[in-house]
Order: sequence, then structure tokens, then C-alpha cells
Amino acid sequence: MKRTILAAALLLAATGGAQAQQSTMSFFVTSVGSGKGADLGGLEGADRHCQQLATAAGAGGKTWRAYLSTQATGGQPAVNARDRIGKGPWTNAKGEVIAKSVEDLHGPSNNLTKQTALTDKGAVVNGGGDQPNTHDILTGSQPDGTAFAGSQDMTCGNWTKSGTEGAAMLGHHDRRGLDESPPAKSWNSSHASRGGCSQDALKSTGGAGLLYCFAAN
Repeated sequence: MKRTILAAALLLAATGGAQAQQSTMSFFVTSVGSGKGADLGGLEGADRHCQQLATAAGAGGKTWRAYLSTQATGGQPAVNARDRIGKGPWTNAKGEVIAKSVEDLHGPSNNLTKQTALTDKGAVVNGGGDQPNTHDILTGSQPDGTAFAGSQDMTCGNWTKSGTEGAAMLGHHDRRGLDESPPAKSWNSSHASRGGCSQDALKSTGGAGLLYCFAAN
């Protein structure tokens, strides 16, 4: 009986510790995508997805924003991902600091790696060499976190497309690519999706329609 009580107490302590860490979490990679490729329901739908996952993880007391840019269209101005996510610092589900500020996040010394870019559940996301590889993260952004200018679609219709048309800029959360070039190692601007914006198109280059989520407050 004593052993059973002790085991239960240890389990409760471990669970409580994990929940406490996740309640202080201010950054994560989504554990699941929308299920509709890059159609996230626009920025509003993407933010809602981040908020719902954060709430389920015990960190819903913050205002969560998806790290996504949108392009100017139909009289609407572009939105820069870097301007949506607050000032930092940001920590993952284990309390590890990802970046101290917006400038740090987009600089060479940020701490965003495969080991630290954890999901809302505190899990490591598959990267290059894993099966399946899901290191492609939707961002629609340039390396400095700003939106793309011009008419070339880099945001899958500002996150409303899920077919064979359009493309989205992707980052590699594991900082790993086919070579040693800066794009191959970029967490937010590695390459565009190929074959459209569908779930299958995203899978074909090593993705699952996942997002970066940041607490903006």
C-alpha cells in the first residue's frame, strides 16, 4: 500500500511539474496542422489554432499568435510575422529560452533548434532523417521576418488555399537542409512549397502544415 501511495505521489509531482512548465511556455511548434494544408482560415484561423493548442497544454492565459506573414492584396496591406509576436523573451515547454527579443530571434544567436523547437505537448518534431520528416514549417516570411513584396504567391493566398495553386515559404525547424547554405539552415525562410498548398503538397517536401506559435504578451 505504501509503495502504491508513493508511486502515485511521484507521478502526481512529475505531472504537476510538467504542467507548471507548460503554463510558463511562450513558444511552440504546433503538434498538428489544420488538416487542410496551408488553408488555415487566414491569420485569424491560424491564431485560433495556436490559442486552442496552448489552452489544451495549460498555457491558454496568454495571447497566442502564429508566426505568419501575409502579402498585400485587394487593398489590404502586408503583415509581417515579426510584428505579430510580441517582444519576447520566449521559452519552450521545458523552460528553455528560444530567443530574448525579436532581434535575437532573427539573428545568428537564437536558440531555435530541433532539440528546443518543441511542440505544445513538449515533444520533439521530426526532422531530416526521421520518418516521416516534418521539418517544413509554414511562415510565408523572409529571413528577417517580413512579408514578401510583389505578386508571386508566397503565403498560399494569405493562408486560404489548399489546392494545387499557390505556394508558401517554409522554414526548417531543425536547421537542416540538403546543403550548408543559409537557406537550407533557415528556421523561417528555407524554400517554397512545391505542387501547391494541399496537405499532400506539403508532405512531398517534408512538411505537415505545422506552425510556429508565440505568446505576444
